Amino acid sequence: MMRRLGLLALLAIAALGAGAGWLESQLSRPYRGHRPEKIFVDIPHGTSRWGIAGILRKNDVIRNRVAFALFSDWHFRRQLQAGEYEVDHPMNSREVFWKIARGQIFVHVVTVPEGWTMYDIAAEVDRQGICPREEFLAAAHDTSLISDLSPHAMSLEGFLFPSTYEFTRHTTCEQMVKRMVQNFRAVWEALSEPAQTTYPGGLTFAQVVTLASLVERETPNPEERPLVAGVFYNRLDRGYPLQCDPTVQYALKMEGRTVRDVRPEDLRVDSPYNTYRHRGLPPGPIANPGEASLRAALAPTQTDYLYFVANDQGGHFFARTLAEHDRNVQRLRHLLSTDTPTPDPVSRKENH
Repeated sequence: MMRRLGLLALLAIAALGAGAGWLESQLSRPYRGHRPEKIFVDIPHGTSRWGIAGILRKNDVIRNRVAFALFSDWHFRRQLQAGEYEVDHPMNSREVFWKIARGQIFVHVVTVPEGWTMYDIAAEVDRQGICPREEFLAAAHDTSLISDLSPHAMSLEGFLFPSTYEFTRHTTCEQMVKRMVQNFRAVWEALSEPAQTTYPGGLTFAQVVTLASLVERETPNPEERPLVAGVFYNRLDRGYPLQCDPTVQYALKMEGRTVRDVRPEDLRVDSPYNTYRHRGLPPGPIANPGEASLRAALAPTQTDYLYFVANDQGGHFFARTLAEHDRNVQRLRHLLSTDTPTPDPVSRKENH
């Protein structure tokens, strides 16, 4: 009897050893079952551990459903996170488990720099394959998201706040746009007074955002933006045309033409956004301003400057009179002529 019990014990130990060896082999070896090698696996909310194991095996991500489920049950304290996961190379079952336990879901990272237009954003999300360009632009024309703030807005241009966003493959164009507008609202709420209805220069909310977009596109220097805003307010107060080159660039972009440098012939474009031909602010924002530009539009520098022209250091020369401005333009041309040949800049804001 004792010999029989001993034999059974040995067989049990051998079976356990064999089972452990089998389990280790199933868990440790990378699996190359999936075709193509880059796949996406969606794990719905509420799926059990054995259900997750079944989904992974069905998609050829793991070698054995039972082995994965047993390993998962052994680590019962670790929750498996729902979401979509990218598998772009063969992984063993342990690696797959920890990827899901850590919630390393697949996301597209979309960075929207300050000063990008809705057309720029549409091109980027289209390039990443998460939203077709035309569908994004259609969503960006749904002004219901800001109708309480800007009831006459023609699009969401100006309200798609610059930031870095993470979107899944299932994020819709409408959801992307909504997230950006929500960010704008949060920043605006922090910058402005509650229930504020009057702004510098007697501008409306929509006009302040429009002016901020001009400031954003005029200078990359955050410290200079309040001064640029002050110049714009001064010109508006005196009825001078703003003569802002980026408004011309935007007018051309709306026609499907992208220009880096504005040429004299571009100034003739027939558009209400062309501030060389039309006095006052354009009918809406020409880009999506960041926090620094919004702050500058809300709190411009009090100055008597009326003109500015780009310098060769990423900033501007400012002037109080047209004669002083003309000297700054000649100064810039001289600086450019000593460097690599560059097309003559448009002499900005020269006329009343």
